[in-house]
Amino acid sequence: MTDTRIPAARTRAARPAAAAVRRPARERGTRLLAAVFLAPTVVGIVVFTVVPIIGSVVLSLFRWNVIDAPGFAGAANYREVFSDATVLVSFRNTLVFMIFAVAAQLLTALALALTLNGRMPGWLRSVFRSAFFFPLVLSAASVSVVMKYLFNQDFGVVNWLIGVFGVAPVPWLTSEHGAMATVILVYVWQQFGFSFLLFVGGLNNIPKEIHEAAALDGATGLRKHLAVTLPLLSPTLLVASVVGIINALQVFEQPYVLTDGGPGDSTRTVVMVIYEKAFEQLRFGEASAVGVLLFVLIMAVTAVQFRLSRRFVHYQ
Repeated sequence: MTDTRIPAARTRAARPAAAAVRRPARERGTRLLAAVFLAPTVVGIVVFTVVPIIGSVVLSLFRWNVIDAPGFAGAANYREVFSDATVLVSFRNTLVFMIFAVAAQLLTALALALTLNGRMPGWLRSVFRSAFFFPLVLSAASVSVVMKYLFNQDFGVVNWLIGVFGVAPVPWLTSEHGAMATVILVYVWQQFGFSFLLFVGGLNNIPKEIHEAAALDGATGLRKHLAVTLPLLSPTLLVASVVGIINALQVFEQPYVLTDGGPGDSTRTVVMVIYEKAFEQLRFGEASAVGVLLFVLIMAVTAVQFRLSRRFVHYQ
């Protein structure tokens, strides 16, 4: 009589081994599928971000006007950039613009988000959210063209409206301080919708029990927002400020269309200088040098923000 227990035992012993063989195969398939889905994004980042950055750094060491062959210049382009008064003024203007524009953008977005977070019919809240976000989907150039007519000193609607109340026409776009203020106003009007949506989402993620507990402790109004809402909203504030500063340091359309950098150089920004040196003066080496310096500035400011976030950002 044949004993069938030994083959059965061997079969049971072979099952874990077979499963162990299949598991690496499934893991390899999962990794391959993940690589297939990630490949377009990785290729896009390499082709459209990494390669242009490396190319700009290399080009900043050469003199090139597109027509003639490029010639190696070393650090000469950087020396010329640092001795160019227009470039230095553009960096100053960009930093001033960044400070006031980002501060106004965040304060406006936060105030509106807190207002809509209160008691309000759902349909009305949806209407306001759509209205506040709508300017962001518009072309910055087209918005700036319309605003240029609205703020015109002679026939603009804005001066006509304030003239009804007996106010003299304001040189919105023809005075140094007025031009910068107008550019900031137009930029904030179009950009605050992004920060607004971030704050709305952040406020919705704060548990209501925390606000109820703070109310029981006597915290109401501004005190509640300073002691409870802002600390819990600090991660969202960090994201909004980082994105806002990066975008503000690269501002181009609004000052280019509204004032063309004037009057004088009062609203000329760094990206405008890059455009002028590259496509108007055909000095691509110097334009690349300015671009590299702007990239370094953006990285430095972002690094400082994340460094400070360790102290001021609180995660639940």
